[in-house]
Amino acid sequence: MRLFVAVLPPVEALQGLSAAVAPVRGLPGADRLRWTAVEGWHLTLAFLGEVPAERLPELEAGLAAVAAVQPAHRLRIAGSGRFGDRVLWAGVEGQTRAIRRLAEAVTEATAGFTARPAGGGGALAFHPHLTLARAGSSRGGHRRAVPRAARRAAEAELDGLTAALAPYRGPEWRAAELHLMRSDLSGGFAHYASLRSWALADRS
Repeated sequence: MRLFVAVLPPVEALQGLSAAVAPVRGLPGADRLRWTAVEGWHLTLAFLGEVPAERLPELEAGLAAVAAVQPAHRLRIAGSGRFGDRVLWAGVEGQTRAIRRLAEAVTEATAGFTARPAGGGGALAFHPHLTLARAGSSRGGHRRAVPRAARRAAEAELDGLTAALAPYRGPEWRAAELHLMRSDLSGGFAHYASLRSWALADRS
């Protein structure tokens, strides 16, 4: 099973973001992107890749132990950014130190289930975000063949989309659960399902 660990924003947070994203999708350059579905928006803490079914009990036990000691925290979806000319994302504000600590704990607990190289960044490279859109297949898989001018043009388009979404500040919400997610890539699109969840520690 292709698995990852995530925090899922509540429906009201996703609805607010969806309303903010709708006009952005009509701006120049937006039609060249593959936009992710609202139901797929999440905050990935760690990507595990393929995990044998027989190892699920071990994995679940480790995540349960993490959830038992890591506190629930308050967040809001806010701002936006891009990764190069490839990805448009919405950011997160609030108790971001708490979600970074959670990501670090999850990374440590799942180290034996991934092919992450030693010293590969792990939680140090963690940047909480929700992926909104990715560059289309015409730009994917052949990075070296893309002319520099075309890449700069793509980055400029993403800058425009990012600027349009940057002022957004969604409602505050409580991140109170840790989810083990399954990713199914059948049909050319990613479909996500929560296999199991654990309540984070309540220290209020």
